[in-house]
Amino acid sequence: MGRTIIPFGPQHPVLPEPVHLDLVVEDEKVIEARPSIGFIHRGLEKLAEKKDYIEFVYVAERICGICSFIHGQTYCQAIETIMNIQVPPRALYLRTIWGELSRIHSHLLWLGLMADGMGFESLFMHSWRIREKVLNIIEATTGGRVIFGSCKIGGVRRDMDAETIKGILKDLTEIEEDMRGIAKVFLNDRSVKARLCGVGVLSKQEAWELGCVGPTLRGSGVAQDLRSSQGYAAFKDIQVQPVTHSDGDCYARCIVRCNELFQSVEIIRQAFAKMPAGEIEVKVTGNPTGETITRTEQPRGEVVYHIKANGTKNLQRFRVRTPTFANLPAMLKVLPGCDLADVPMIVLTIDPCISCTER
Repeated sequence: MGRTIIPFGPQHPVLPEPVHLDLVVEDEKVIEARPSIGFIHRGLEKLAEKKDYIEFVYVAERICGICSFIHGQTYCQAIETIMNIQVPPRALYLRTIWGELSRIHSHLLWLGLMADGMGFESLFMHSWRIREKVLNIIEATTGGRVIFGSCKIGGVRRDMDAETIKGILKDLTEIEEDMRGIAKVFLNDRSVKARLCGVGVLSKQEAWELGCVGPTLRGSGVAQDLRSSQGYAAFKDIQVQPVTHSDGDCYARCIVRCNELFQSVEIIRQAFAKMPAGEIEVKVTGNPTGETITRTEQPRGEVVYHIKANGTKNLQRFRVRTPTFANLPAMLKVLPGCDLADVPMIVLTIDPCISCTER
């Protein structure tokens, strides 16, 4: 039987990410997947030599639109560690709240893309309709819808008054009810299960050995979540239990993300209930000197920031290891042996963010 090479991407109807795969197929079976990335490399890490360390928050936030806030938060945490800055507790809680709103909007975006990839257009529209309500909360509290711009070294730029918090909690109740409606379809619909169950199986051992992170790792049964293990921001005071599933297939990764939606809503409620009064920022003076590595949990998994400063206003070294970079080996592991028609589903459930990866 002859082998054929079929290109997947960098422009594909079901994947709005410029990832290119050369799929070696025999009949309808994928034998090998050869990646070709680097189409949108922007040289953001080089900008550390041109932007001062305070301005660079805005650059970090623009590594990726969907993961924007947590990129900025991680960068700020790294600088604060080097400079030994004590961030006010209220600011830490506000960061946690915005981080979880970011996670909800990212997961809802992903669910919509998954539905679109299966041709389930009404489910796609409902997922993004609910996401718009989350973006409305973000816009009302930060002024932005995707790029928040609310995180700064030493705290946050905006506060929330009692009336705003009351309105957010009311909106979250409505959003949660809407999410339960679409989650039932994603988890129980026969056509969805037919496309996802038993497809793209990644065992617990493989996920661990390949260094997977986020829902890709937890969907294979590994209970690892930096929100609970690292306790950064306000997570030291908030209960977070990693959401896992043991099957390791596309359906398991979908279950993890659906359940994390409701976990994030509960985290936001806990944060509002425990958030203390007080200042939201401290004054930052001087230039950073030192080196550190900081890790946080993005919607796609663990992000690692390595920063080195030499006492000037510009960083000496800025390096980011994004979740997608960690998950790409797993994607290439599970593609061989699948049907050609299942490739979009497998790639989507890994949820690659090429914008993050190709900085």
